Amino acid sequence: MTSTTSSEPDTRRLLVLVGIIALAVNLRTAISSVGAVLDEVSSGVHLSGPEAGLLTTLPVLCFASVGALAPRLARTFGLHRVSFAGLVLVTAAVWARAQVDSGVLFLVLSFLALTGAATSNVLLPSLVKLHFPDRVGVVTAIYTTAMAIGLTASSVLTVPLGTVDGHLDWRRALVVWAAIAAIAALPWLGLLGHDRSAPASPHRWGLADVARTRLGWAMAVFFGLQSLQAYSVFGWFAKIYRDAGFSPGTAGALLGVITGVSIPLSLLIPVIAGRMRDQRLLVAAVIAFYPIGYLGLLVAPRGGAWVWAVAIGIGACTFPLILTMIGLRAATPAGTAALSGFAQSVGYLIAATGPFLMGLLHSVTGGWTMPLWMLLLLTVPQLLIGLYAARPVVIEDELRAA
Repeated sequence: MTSTTSSEPDTRRLLVLVGIIALAVNLRTAISSVGAVLDEVSSGVHLSGPEAGLLTTLPVLCFASVGALAPRLARTFGLHRVSFAGLVLVTAAVWARAQVDSGVLFLVLSFLALTGAATSNVLLPSLVKLHFPDRVGVVTAIYTTAMAIGLTASSVLTVPLGTVDGHLDWRRALVVWAAIAAIAALPWLGLLGHDRSAPASPHRWGLADVARTRLGWAMAVFFGLQSLQAYSVFGWFAKIYRDAGFSPGTAGALLGVITGVSIPLSLLIPVIAGRMRDQRLLVAAVIAFYPIGYLGLLVAPRGGAWVWAVAIGIGACTFPLILTMIGLRAATPAGTAALSGFAQSVGYLIAATGPFLMGLLHSVTGGWTMPLWMLLLLTVPQLLIGLYAARPVVIEDELRAA
């Protein structure tokens, strides 16, 4: 196992941890902050209906395409330099898009911001494996919680931060998140020298190498199915609740319960996973909550809505679980980077189909029964593939065999 832990001073590891937390907070704000002021943005930059729809699907498309390049960029320029560059790109693009009046420019700059986020998103498990190989579960718990806090904060605080004397200024609101990203980049200035002193990895595994392994595909499909569930829930459940008769405020609160559940569990689940050699029991326990929530919505969408929301929120915690598993299913930072890049790039392509199919089934049937059954049935392959991926094996063994 390649590790810098034994030779790194505690001050350096603390700086790395601060940098990882700061980075994680900003990985979702570029798009989630826009969702809160989408109507104002659409009016301000003259986004057409299709352009607004494209804006909501950009994260999945960008994470799938650009994320695949992250391991190669890290090998070429250095893991810490690329992470720092990702934050700088987020800062610059988020600030610039708040200044434009063109819908096309706003989309281009949003894509650039998401490019920085996608690159850093793929490299986070590798950073954890490099600096904290003996604390993968704990550090993953910390950064996935930070990610959940950033997502929730940007959704909830964007409107208040942009409101002055009762008037909502969407440009001011988005600039705030650019400033937060800029502050988050500061710890990384002290880490750039690490890439000059770190020994080069003897392995140069790429996505094509991982594509020849069974574990790589299992992790990619597992990641894709959990992301499909998550993006379908985030994209459509507020409307499902409103169509069930809830007010807009209550519908938003129910969706907030789903996302809010992940904050404490993001601290707990990775720690538990990191202490287990075999995560199959944990995978089954977490995924089991999805069918409870979906069946509850089908049978009693109003009577037990809050209970079903909690159950679905627990099921959605397969996200911090699989991020932990990426670190545990690899023995080296190079293997972690390759596995993370492949699993996330392929996984997000799978995830992109979820919200589209939900909308299509709703349009065809006029209701939400079939879309919910689709999500319910997809938990079966998600469970089976997750159990396969949770076995105590590492990607390097299959890479050498391949």
